[in-house]
Amino acid sequence: MSRGPWAFKPRDIARAVKGARAAGLNVTGVRVGKDGAIEVVTGNSDVQDSKDHGGNEWDAVLSSR
Repeated sequence: MSRGPWAFKPRDIARAVKGARAAGLNVTGVRVGKDGAIEVVTGNSDVQDSKDHGGNEWDAVLSSR
């Protein structure tokens, strides 16, 4: 069963990210809306990423119990 035509294609995301990087922006993520609108999220490299910070600050509190 098909879900119908895609609102965007993966190459559209790749082009948007490539264009943002070419403009000197630091790409931190991409959001795609239900209507296919692509939003390239930019910011500082100092932004904390949930998979890179090594755990939640509450992990130490809860593990000590």
